[in-house]
Amino acid sequence: MSHTAETTQVRAPGVRQAQKLRTRRALLDAALALLEEQSLSSLGLREVTRAAGVTPAAFYRHFRDTADLGVALVDEALGSLHTTIRTALAATVRDGTGPEDGGGGEDGGDERIDAAVELIDALVREYPAHVRFIAREQHGGVTAVRAAISGQLALFGAEVADTLAAVPEAAGWSRADLLMLAGLYVDHMVMTASALLAAGPEGGTRAEVARVARRRMRLISLGRRHWLD
Repeated sequence: MSHTAETTQVRAPGVRQAQKLRTRRALLDAALALLEEQSLSSLGLREVTRAAGVTPAAFYRHFRDTADLGVALVDEALGSLHTTIRTALAATVRDGTGPEDGGGGEDGGDERIDAAVELIDALVREYPAHVRFIAREQHGGVTAVRAAISGQLALFGAEVADTLAAVPEAAGWSRADLLMLAGLYVDHMVMTASALLAAGPEGGTRAEVARVARRRMRLISLGRRHWLD
């Protein structure tokens, strides 16, 4: 066997794998674009393959059906944004609100909350299609996708609860209460992202959404300080 033939045989699996990844990427991108104007439950398989420029047979080499495609989009939307979301939530739960001042505290509570809202705002600006998909499908008609979103958000909530447990003010809190508080932070983040998306890229409406988000975050933080009272 010639060196050229050996090289071709070695490279062929890599070429096929690269093509497979490109096809999967094309299907995900096509679905995400189509979902800007409709829900997943109304999305047709042939509609996706036509937009992606592949055959229906190629679709089935990657996904069982559109629900399976939707779960993959959830994993991408929330999984790939995990670090940013975790950073925003960590900044929020470590807000530094002092029991005496009822506000920012000496270690920059207001600044931390501002930073958290800014991170969420940046997330929406950079990944509007992903945020729109999650906001629409969180309570949508596809059971598997709703469950996938719920599962990812529950993981975020557990991580936030772990962060809260490490804060001195959490002494005496039960795990159930920490998870309840973490859920408030996660729900607030999702709601804020959705509201910022609906507000559009610029203008007073977006600024108002951010202002209300900061006030609600402060309210949660103040309530947290006095929960064991």
